[in-house]
Amino acid sequence: MHPKLLAVAGPWKGKSFPLAQELNVVGRDPDSQICLDESAVSRRHCEITRTADRCTMRDLGSHNHTYVNGEAVAAAEILPGDKLEIGASTFLLVAAGDHTVRQDDDSVELRPEDSVYLSDTQDGPTLRSSARITGDLRALLRMSTMLHSFRDLHNARGQRARDGLAHVLLDLLFEMFPAESGAVLLDDDTPGRPFSIVLQREPGKPLTVSSTVVRRVMEHRTVVWIGEAGSDRDIDSESLAGVPAAVRSVLAAPLVVRGEVAAVLYLQTSNPERRFDENHLQCIGAVAGMAAVAWENASYVEWLEGVNDQLLEELKPKHDMVGSSPKMLELQRLIAKVAPSTSTVLILGESGTGKELLARAIHRNSPRANGPFVAINCAALTDTLLESELFGHEKGAFTGAVGQKKGKLEVAAGGTVFLDEIGEMAPLLQAKLLRVLQERQMERVGGTQTVKLDIRMLAATNRDLEEEVRKGKFRQDLYYRLNVVTLKSPPLRERAEDIIPLANHFAKRFAERCGRPITGIAPAARAYLQSYSWPGNVRELENALERAVVLGSSDTILPEDLPENIREGSQPAEISATIYDEALNAAKRQVVLKAFDQADYDHEAASRLLGLHPNYLHRLIRALDLRSALKRAGR
Repeated sequence: MHPKLLAVAGPWKGKSFPLAQELNVVGRDPDSQICLDESAVSRRHCEITRTADRCTMRDLGSHNHTYVNGEAVAAAEILPGDKLEIGASTFLLVAAGDHTVRQDDDSVELRPEDSVYLSDTQDGPTLRSSARITGDLRALLRMSTMLHSFRDLHNARGQRARDGLAHVLLDLLFEMFPAESGAVLLDDDTPGRPFSIVLQREPGKPLTVSSTVVRRVMEHRTVVWIGEAGSDRDIDSESLAGVPAAVRSVLAAPLVVRGEVAAVLYLQTSNPERRFDENHLQCIGAVAGMAAVAWENASYVEWLEGVNDQLLEELKPKHDMVGSSPKMLELQRLIAKVAPSTSTVLILGESGTGKELLARAIHRNSPRANGPFVAINCAALTDTLLESELFGHEKGAFTGAVGQKKGKLEVAAGGTVFLDEIGEMAPLLQAKLLRVLQERQMERVGGTQTVKLDIRMLAATNRDLEEEVRKGKFRQDLYYRLNVVTLKSPPLRERAEDIIPLANHFAKRFAERCGRPITGIAPAARAYLQSYSWPGNVRELENALERAVVLGSSDTILPEDLPENIREGSQPAEISATIYDEALNAAKRQVVLKAFDQADYDHEAASRLLGLHPNYLHRLIRALDLRSALKRAGR
């Protein structure tokens, strides 16, 4: 026998003190073989003599006495399992390799790390069946393999890492142990219940868990086994407070992660012939030891995924754009790359595609985000006003210039200037703007003093600037200065996936403005929105939804709430024409054909007779499928 003292209570709880051959002095004196530096222990408290297979204890006249199994004794032989009270601590005499601690309430405790399956010592307790040991080892090997492949299981199930691990553990536990019910317990922040059921074998069947057992597992950091196989005694009521009387045996094991109990594995059985035994105790101890490592890794996985999601969210460009089509995702990726630089950006796209929205997104994600964003529409002002607006003017520079005025380029210092519809800018202003881009300086209208500029320039146009350069309407050198980085804002017809999300976004916005409860867009209305070509792009869609919200009368946007030109487009395949629609279209065909007949098949004259814009008449002819009829009649 190679015995040791295991502290089971008091300030030294959890520590073990091997007993050397011959004499072992216990006391507060630093020279003692077993030094217990606490005030309740005398300098030389007692001595334990170990000879062969015997251990004897002799008190050395200590002030607080030495107790063996609750009685103060001067000298006594002590056996494995005896309790010694020395000072404020209680010690248990155990043989090396015997890590089970037997209590007085028909229960046994075992530290998970002391399981014989995890021990590298050769003198551990002998289990009852070598066949059982072989089966347990195979099960533990399988569990180890599954826990090592847990990352793949987590990804496949799409769960939180620890939730997925709890599922795996519970499935394996019921394969390895004769349990009738069980659960994985986690701290879910429920007041008064430090550990609650988060996962059990049969979710619909209530499971009562012994708070006494769980508390003991948490406090002692040990596996608790209550109700030994072959025992004729009933389980002590204090051991299973609150548990149905039919329960015959319980196993509970802690998953100790970084010194704290992260979870508790809890199994119980009511079958008196299938109680848990010491093999099960040792096996669940090994399971808890292995699973604790996997649990810690799963916690790290969750933490890393959370940090990764946070970083990815921070890296995403901040914008007000709606849509997740491939074109929009690619545009967002380019914005994230372009925004941090100081380069000039040229944004191309049809009218109504949201070019200014892109410019604002670039500014918002740039180092200049805290500076001003100044937008100027070059097509909205005359050349003279635009020059004054951009560059400012000195007092007396022209009639009405009663004082000095700073231009938008100067006001935007430290921020971003967005020139919309730059293709409309006059050649003289193009030359002045070229100097701004080259030199980052300017002069006010009527002034001679040079003003230095700290701005970033963004520009947008719906024109083909290369074609404008070839025609001599746009300066080539300015085009090259602007065209450092080019972004293309896609038309709405090229990102049809975004039509409905955009429509829902606009419907919600205008419903809030108008104070109307809008629950959504009817399927038929969605079909019309998706089948329409949207020549006016996002701006046209926005206007259509605003009209639908304002003029609609129900809490759902219906087809009749949409503008007529959208409903006059090609009929969506999923919508069958009503009698009303067919009659209305027939009447329109008759009116259009009659107007062309009176106008001698002249399109402009026919549009005037009908009181329609020529472009709208073109769309109406296409929607009503009248082209072939007009060609035949006009011959």
